[in-house]
Amino acid sequence: MDGRELVRSMKVVGSVQGLRAVRSAWRQWRTDAREPAPRGPERARVPGPVTGAERMPGGGTVRFARAELHVCVTVGGAVFWGWDGARPLPSYALDEASPGPDPRAGLEPDKDGGWRVVSERVTVAVSRHGAVEVRTPGGVLLRRELPPRWWERAPGGPARWVQRSEVPADARFFGLGGRASGPRLRDGVYRLWNTDPGGRFGPDDDPLYVTMPVQLVVADAGTHLAFYDNSWDGRVVLREGEEGAGSGHDRPGGSELRMDGGPLRCWVVTGTPARVLHAWTALSGAPTPPPAWALGPQHARWGFGSEREVRRIVAGYRERDLPLSAVHLDIDHYDAHQVFTVDRERFPDLPGLAKELRADGVRLVSIVDPAVKAERGNAVYDSGSAVGAFVRDGRGREVRGVVWPGDCVYPDFTDPLVRDWWGGLYEERLAQGFAGVWHDMNEPVSFAPFGDPTLPRSARHRLEGRGGDHREAHNVYGLAMARAGFEGLWRLRPEERPFLFSRSGWAGMQRYGGTWSGDVSTGWPGLRASLSLVLGLGLCGVPYSGPDVGGFDGSPSPELYLRWFQLGAYLPLFRTHAAIDAGRREPWEFGAEVLEHARAALAGRERLLPYFVTLAQLARLTGAPYARPLWWGAPEDRALRDCEDAFLLGDSLLVAPVLERGVERRGVRLPRGRWYDTVTGEAYEGPGQVVLDAPRSRIPVLARAGAVIPVRGEDGGCVLEVWAPADGRPGGGLVVRDPGDGRGEPEVERYTSRLVDGEVVVERVGHDGAVEPDWEVRVRGVRRG
Repeated sequence: MDGRELVRSMKVVGSVQGLRAVRSAWRQWRTDAREPAPRGPERARVPGPVTGAERMPGGGTVRFARAELHVCVTVGGAVFWGWDGARPLPSYALDEASPGPDPRAGLEPDKDGGWRVVSERVTVAVSRHGAVEVRTPGGVLLRRELPPRWWERAPGGPARWVQRSEVPADARFFGLGGRASGPRLRDGVYRLWNTDPGGRFGPDDDPLYVTMPVQLVVADAGTHLAFYDNSWDGRVVLREGEEGAGSGHDRPGGSELRMDGGPLRCWVVTGTPARVLHAWTALSGAPTPPPAWALGPQHARWGFGSEREVRRIVAGYRERDLPLSAVHLDIDHYDAHQVFTVDRERFPDLPGLAKELRADGVRLVSIVDPAVKAERGNAVYDSGSAVGAFVRDGRGREVRGVVWPGDCVYPDFTDPLVRDWWGGLYEERLAQGFAGVWHDMNEPVSFAPFGDPTLPRSARHRLEGRGGDHREAHNVYGLAMARAGFEGLWRLRPEERPFLFSRSGWAGMQRYGGTWSGDVSTGWPGLRASLSLVLGLGLCGVPYSGPDVGGFDGSPSPELYLRWFQLGAYLPLFRTHAAIDAGRREPWEFGAEVLEHARAALAGRERLLPYFVTLAQLARLTGAPYARPLWWGAPEDRALRDCEDAFLLGDSLLVAPVLERGVERRGVRLPRGRWYDTVTGEAYEGPGQVVLDAPRSRIPVLARAGAVIPVRGEDGGCVLEVWAPADGRPGGGLVVRDPGDGRGEPEVERYTSRLVDGEVVVERVGHDGAVEPDWEVRVRGVRRG
């Protein structure tokens, strides 16, 4: 870090905090200089030639001269392999247990001295030197893992390793968590280390808060997802392939994964995108749907300052006929920034405020940071010290860092007892009237003017009783914190489904809630990055996310704010937010024109609330994200794979946001089928490109012909909006009614639509055949053959 960066760091945290941060960074450097020990001499190892195999249900173990590989195809068709004794468990990513082996599959000899496992959905071939190939049942190659290589320390300890992979030349990479440069991941290096970028970020910043070793690969041969279950620090180098012209040879795409330690184990699932995400969430856990109110518009600000200001903002929404579901309180409502406290001077009656707002349909949501002020007399610190809750170093001393309260300690959420203790602390938040929480600064962060802004890598963690250090625990810290908060809220209030979203996390974080963009920079690049993050996270199994509308820092222009607002209205988490020095972000602060168009965007969001409820429940049941890339239903369409400026909202709507200044007409790439402009009703045929109007008042939104979409009617009731199907091409849709905030199982209703003698017929598919819908049906769209 150069001098300018040091000055910026001091400015961010203040002069006193800056000095503390310098001391904290110095302590971290000294600690890591002692532990872990330097790697010293290393020796390289490769598997060597095959020496034998042992058959087991679903696969077996293939032995090589210097390694062994366990391969298993599970009942659902997912493939697992692990080197040198690595098995699926223990794992932070998997939901309790791994699926059982497919009893119909097993190891059998293959050509050239290799082995293979043949199953109904996939074939896995292991070469005599340790390469692993995943093929379709028809024998088409999806992924080839070359023989891995380890570098082992002569004194012993964790080995670092590299795994190189090849994919078809036409393949495109997606995933790896939240990447601002996506959703398609081009050639480059992507780090696997959850990181606070320090104030703001744009498309060129990497890594960010949520990194995952999850690759989703789309090619003509098929779609597959590869997950390397390893939480250590690592780097992924991606290289897209190149197809040979004429009689030239193809150059396959490539992925190189380098990890600093931990097991070499991998899961692969194959099929259509929908099947892949379904299988992935069957492994890593079903997404927890937010309560219905959390699908409405939400407002946050770092710096409300007082109860009076909160009331003023809520009254401003109501006076201007703007819907509002929640208000988020940031760290400024705490007493001296200490978690689980309240500044009684500025918020003298927080429970009363929460009750008053809830009566008006508005919930309060609280920020919760993991860092605890290390000071005797602080109730959280005293109770945590009594149970040994905080992360310690190799000498048994509490590891300290610097965050907003000053010198802080950090709960070890990888300890089940600590999670239970921490979850119980949320009783205070519920008593204050909060209806949900958002976890922040949980990468975890320790302010640092130089070096890594997190805990020392030698810091010790329980890791569910196995023991280990921060190199393994860092990436799962936010995930484990989310689990602690989620399970605590369930225990404390079992009749209400918890609302929780977290800035940091890892594979499987959808089990406990969602995430948001973090501190995305204010500007047109930040707007584009917002969409990239949501789409990429959805393809990793985290369907509920959204950006800070307007950006985190600075002051957006009225046009930028409006276009961000219009995009946010169609994303799962719709929240405006701003830093303490970024000014106000209420729609009326940007002039009458912006207010009018923002009101229309909010009205559109409210109208689609039953559809968002349906998407939330379907995400839980199927793993399908709310917001999907255009290629979701047609991965074979290469033009759609490269389209990054539009998305599908469920199966029924196509949203084309405006992501550049001054644009009032924009091109839109359509998937196959007929699509209706939801404002003009004009029909367009895909696949192909069309140019649509995008005036300041709206962004283009199209509906798929035949779609059946639940919407809110003028009287507040639900209506089935049906877009006329094309002749000979029936349509339909799924509807899930709001199951409430508890644990109840929702019922999925299936509807079909078809054109009969020029009339649209809509039927509900029941157990005993088709029946008439019990909701009002409204038909829209041009009816033509």
